[in-house]
Amino acid sequence: MNLQRHLLSRITLAALLCLLVIASYSLHQSHRQAEQNTQQIAESLGKQLESQLLLINAGIGQGNAFPDFEFWKQSGSHPGICLAYASIDSTMSRNLCNGNKPSIADWPDDFEAAYLRIFNPGLQAIHPIVINGRRYGTLTVSPSAELEIADAWNKTLSLMQLTGSTVLAVCLLVYLSTRRALRPAQVIVTGLEAMESGDLDCRLPAFELNEWQRIATAINQLADSQQQLLEERQKLVVKLINLQEEERRYLAGELHDEFGQCLAAINAVAATIKQTAAQQCPELMDNADHISRITAHMLNSVRQMLGRLRPAEFDELGLSASLNSLVAGWNALGNGKIRYQLNIVGDSSAVQDLQAMTLFRITQEGLTNIAKHAAASNVSVNLIINSVTARLTIQDDGIARHLPFSDATGIGLLGIRERITALKGQFRLSIAVPHGLILEVELPVSTIF
Repeated sequence: MNLQRHLLSRITLAALLCLLVIASYSLHQSHRQAEQNTQQIAESLGKQLESQLLLINAGIGQGNAFPDFEFWKQSGSHPGICLAYASIDSTMSRNLCNGNKPSIADWPDDFEAAYLRIFNPGLQAIHPIVINGRRYGTLTVSPSAELEIADAWNKTLSLMQLTGSTVLAVCLLVYLSTRRALRPAQVIVTGLEAMESGDLDCRLPAFELNEWQRIATAINQLADSQQQLLEERQKLVVKLINLQEEERRYLAGELHDEFGQCLAAINAVAATIKQTAAQQCPELMDNADHISRITAHMLNSVRQMLGRLRPAEFDELGLSASLNSLVAGWNALGNGKIRYQLNIVGDSSAVQDLQAMTLFRITQEGLTNIAKHAAASNVSVNLIINSVTARLTIQDDGIARHLPFSDATGIGLLGIRERITALKGQFRLSIAVPHGLILEVELPVSTIF
């Protein structure tokens, strides 16, 4: 949920609860005030009527004018009040109503029903008229329930209008304040997304609020540590690559110098045995031929192993010659079923040994996987070298139609990515049109670690 909407909804909900509580208290006080006013009117009029009776009994007042409500009317009587006087013997009664009921009820019916159910407005106040212990009659004061409901509704409406305007003002202030306060959140999210995409050089700026500044500081420190770990990892991978190549060079040299020479000697001995057997013991000629065939097979296997470990032409002739030899070898193995093409633009001697060997290994791995899994008819290898970068593209028209691409052989995609990342390069996979796979690698021609 959006934080601004969350805060505004909470503020509105709290305001509604406050409005409900305050409105309930206000209605209760309004009803209580109406009851007190009715009781005060009854007591005040009762005293006036008792005073009138005292004057009549003293022979000063006029008995036929009792009860006289004119003084009450002239003194600013309350509207909607009805008075009723009844003597104790029911021989005399008089009624008077001041003001009319509202002609139009401008309050909701639900409000009226709820007010009537809760407060029971229009409750009468009864005051006995007593002089010297003698009760002369009863004064009944009846307030107007409609006027009380109208007064309660007007107060509630005013309170709602005040609360509504206050809530709108508060929400506007909260929205503007939170919008300004939360503005750094988008900056932080953008920075984190950049770091997620691999840009660990991205750093968050300083913020005015301490909370945002603490978050930005923690994220920047995390990015620093991650960048340091990544650099250390890249250096370690480079060392491992160098160590691996040194091991391969050593093994290739040992196989060539020791194993290759031994096999050549065995082959020469087998030829000598065959010549001697032809003259002295023809039965041994088949065995000599068998030894020669085994030796030839082993020599061929050693040559293939040497090619995979460390091509002899790589150290002597460089990257271009090694790639040409590699592609020519695959064309020979393909027997015309798969056509391999190589195109090199630029001076391959400008590429450092580590980058050059990495490009060769990636090409070697890519062509091996194509031969095993792609079912392709045409494969193109393009290497473009300039003063800054070397860009290798391997494309086939095989069966690949969508990514992600499954790989489980050789150094694999994971190994390729590790090598490229360690050398601060870029690696991309995409699907060719209409089908097939495109592998793109871009490396700096020289890197100082």
